[in-house]
Amino acid sequence: MAGGREDFEAFVAARYAALLRTAYLLTGDHHDAEDLLQQSLVKAVGAWRRINGDPGPYVRSILVRANVSRWRSRRWREVVTESPADRATPAHDVSGAEDRLALQAVLGVLAPRQRAVIVLRYYEDLTKAQTAEALGIGIGTVKSQTRDALRRLRESGPGLAETLVSP
Repeated sequence: MAGGREDFEAFVAARYAALLRTAYLLTGDHHDAEDLLQQSLVKAVGAWRRINGDPGPYVRSILVRANVSRWRSRRWREVVTESPADRATPAHDVSGAEDRLALQAVLGVLAPRQRAVIVLRYYEDLTKAQTAEALGIGIGTVKSQTRDALRRLRESGPGLAETLVSP
């Protein structure tokens, strides 16, 4: 059972890095990920005393839904340019850097909902039902989005889709 301010601060201290990684995988941009996580934590602190059990799934659900709202509101503001803007890359350890860069590039070709489904299913290791609940969609939609996303991943980055789904 979640308690007071100290419990919230302890949760954030323990889970901030993992939540930030998830936010980064959802957004594809380090700055957007930080903003998304901060917005989600602000929402979570308001409901903290009402959270029963492990607060992780509740906060992750806020994170995913805030991301969906973010890309829905930005959809009409997207501007097509001849060349993409430069993006800063977040600081990571050097082990597996090539794999991370390849995964980041390939995730960038997915539609936002497909990206969210792939991140939740294969990075966060949620079940189909948990993914559906987190995104507010049906299990059938999770299945079809996963199928379509994996197909696009196979086309864009041979070998990466298998890396995601293999144990």
